Amino acid sequence: MNDKHHRLVSMANQISQFFESQPSEEERVARVADHLTRFWDPRMRKAIVEHLAAGGEGLRDNARRAVERLAAARQPA
Repeated sequence: MNDKHHRLVSMANQISQFFESQPSEEERVARVADHLTRFWDPRMRKAIVEHLAAGGEGLRDNARRAVERLAAARQPA
C-alpha cells in the first residue's frame, strides 16, 4: 500500500470508528459513506475506491462497506 492510500485508509477507519456508536450496522455504514461523500474531495474518494478495487488492504469492515457504496454510486445505472 502506498503512502497516499495508507493515509486514506487510516482516515476512513477513524471515521468508521467514530460511528461505531450507531445502533445498527446499516446506519454505521450509511453514516461513513455519507461522511466520505460530503467531506472528502473527489480525488480522495476516487483514490479510496481504487484502493478497494486493488483489494482494500487495511480497511475495517464498516469502512470497506462504505467505500463499496461509493464505488457502486460511481457506476452508471
